[in-house]
Amino acid sequence: MSAQPDLFDRPLFQSRRKRALKGAKPGADFLLETVAEDLSDRLLLINRRFGTAVDLGGHTGRIAQAIADSGKAETVLRADLLVADPALPPPDLVCDDALLPFRDQSVDLIVSALNLQFVNDLPGCLVQIRRALRPDGLFLATLAGAGTLSELRDSLTRAELEIRGGAAARVMPFADTRDLGSLLQRAGFALPVTDIDTFTVRYDTLFALMADLRAMGATSVLRDRSRPPLNRQVLLRAAELYAENHADPDGRIRATFAFVTLLGWAPHDSQQKPLRPGSAKTRLADALGVPERKL
Repeated sequence: MSAQPDLFDRPLFQSRRKRALKGAKPGADFLLETVAEDLSDRLLLINRRFGTAVDLGGHTGRIAQAIADSGKAETVLRADLLVADPALPPPDLVCDDALLPFRDQSVDLIVSALNLQFVNDLPGCLVQIRRALRPDGLFLATLAGAGTLSELRDSLTRAELEIRGGAAARVMPFADTRDLGSLLQRAGFALPVTDIDTFTVRYDTLFALMADLRAMGATSVLRDRSRPPLNRQVLLRAAELYAENHADPDGRIRATFAFVTLLGWAPHDSQQKPLRPGSAKTRLADALGVPERKL
């Protein structure tokens, strides 16, 4: 059986991430800031402390700082993704989240923000994370999910079909909440939880949105992308279609970002477990107060 081809061009992703970090645009990390605040709130609700925590991504240091501020970890390691952030003190390590450098059962908490959607083998990555966690260790992550940039995908596809008679993939695919929850279970996490939050950001034009995506290092890194860039005619038509179909009454366009948060625990004997089938001591009919019917 042949291996599934890579979906993402990881060297290109590294290059664009490095470019975004070097030319950091003030305020361009507003989505990461929103996600960091949400992950911090979730950590505060967890009634326990962790020994060693890892910020798996490191970008801007927001997640490492959020973990430290929560008081939930004794030691916080910042693992910058692929390249060190030049705007911050040196990280504890630079690594690839697709190939984790941690020993099995060596850390207690791993937190990732807006990185894992670029991993080619997400199921394998989740298995690595679960193995790196000590028993009863926690994995907490947010990544872009289905629905993200749907307006941009629609506008670019329609413009390219109209002008060129065919369209290439310009916006990367995103997994939905159900699929991501299934991946957590397959990776062996206990008590898996997934939920989704949708944010709408408004821009003056499509070009302002694309400038923000470049500043975030979040433009398409699909391996099978069309190599020639879109020409001016297609981009201008896409901007027109975006304004016609995805604008508010004041003329500003909408961009949707759907963020899926994953939470899972490394298995431990102290955790709650589902009852075995047939082990219930109370009939469902009695609990509901209705007569039992035999089929």
